[in-house]
Amino acid sequence: MLDLIVANGVVVTPQGAGAWDVGVAGERIAVVAAPGTLPIEGARVIDAAGRVVVPGGIDPHTHLAHPIMSHPDEPAVTMGPEEDTRGMAAGGTTTHIDFCYVRPGSDIVPVLEQRAARWKGNSHVDYAFHVTLAGALPLRVFEQMAEVIQGGHPSFKVFTTNVLPPHEKRAGNRLDFGRVHLAMEQVAAHGGLMVVHGEDEDLVQWNYERFIAEGRVDGTNLHLVHTKLSELLAFQRTVALARATGAGVYFVHTSAREGVETIAAARAQGLPVYGETLHQYCCFTAEHYKTPRGFCSHTYPSLKFPEDQRALWGGLLDGGALSTLATDEYPTTLALKLRGRRIDDVTGGNVGAEARMGIAWTEGVVKRGMSRERFVDVTSANAARIFGLYPQKGAIAPGSDADLVLMDPAVRKTLAREDFHVSDYSPWEGWEVTGWPVLTVLRGRVIAEGGRVTGSLADGQWLSRRIAPATLARPAC
Repeated sequence: MLDLIVANGVVVTPQGAGAWDVGVAGERIAVVAAPGTLPIEGARVIDAAGRVVVPGGIDPHTHLAHPIMSHPDEPAVTMGPEEDTRGMAAGGTTTHIDFCYVRPGSDIVPVLEQRAARWKGNSHVDYAFHVTLAGALPLRVFEQMAEVIQGGHPSFKVFTTNVLPPHEKRAGNRLDFGRVHLAMEQVAAHGGLMVVHGEDEDLVQWNYERFIAEGRVDGTNLHLVHTKLSELLAFQRTVALARATGAGVYFVHTSAREGVETIAAARAQGLPVYGETLHQYCCFTAEHYKTPRGFCSHTYPSLKFPEDQRALWGGLLDGGALSTLATDEYPTTLALKLRGRRIDDVTGGNVGAEARMGIAWTEGVVKRGMSRERFVDVTSANAARIFGLYPQKGAIAPGSDADLVLMDPAVRKTLAREDFHVSDYSPWEGWEVTGWPVLTVLRGRVIAEGGRVTGSLADGQWLSRRIAPATLARPAC
């Protein structure tokens, strides 16, 4: 017996888009069948006529309940999962992957346990964690990686730069390339994946030093500190290490044409290298910094130029370089987000997860001709494949979790503050959209409908992950 039927929609399955009815039993998809052929007795039937049914979105890059680095004299944290995942549910994202930071003096497992305790019972959507290796970590931490991978946490993030200048009250995030090399050896040997924030430390820190000395401290110069050249050097050096160790690499928030080209070249050589970009990089340039609320769209590295936008969209559309569209979610209030005005104190990240699916549909499918299948790839399926969740997540297929989103192509509106559920601002206020998520199902339960969150904080569950060997052997998506 079925509990839920989504009928009369255009359903995007791994085999393509078509007219199908989706039958759900419990938390999983039981059947994808011809329209009108499923028994409806005892089931809730959702009429999806005129809508496109896609897998629940997966945001592979979020920072909730995270220390804010931009104002170390007055420490704060970003909003937590109980606040931000309301927006994810309303916006069609059913899974997100956050981070836990391991610093000198700590071990991986206790940090993971602490992070998991913070999330348990406090998330509207499912979740997992990347392990961030930060600072001058001792050898024993790297020796723990194999056990952690076997425990269901196979992805490890590193920063190749500190995104802000040194401060006595600010912990550094950078992992030197010697330790990056060691981490790559560990993931290559044990089925893990490196997640890399790629910028060149020497260039970034010299640019801070030089610009401050010259008095060019206004935040509108951020793109001249976090430069295209910095991304190129760090990406190339990282790929060289990956080639030497056999490690798989996932570059987060690719922002520049040079990054896109480096990833494409590595993939053309058969290396298991993957690229992520963010919807704000695709939709805003550095000129946006000059507007009254321009820093609302800033994250690290910086917004770039029109040529970079074209390269990012090209990488998303053709799949040669970029596999995923993420957010670098970093939710704060508007006052905190706009407090910094200098190159060394602007707060990165933004409240973007709720808008991600709708912006991707408008800017990708409607404006640039992205296929519905490719839309599913960049918003859900590829993140599931890369990070060890597929086909439990990211697919509308029998046996998969019943994570479903109804996209309504008929929605046409200018986004307003009232459309969002998290903070007192969104960087997407005033953006015109065509198409928007109108219903979200998580493991068979409707958690948002018509702009109203109907689920509870008990709905989200931690996800154990195992990355498929093929994903780590060659470019699999």
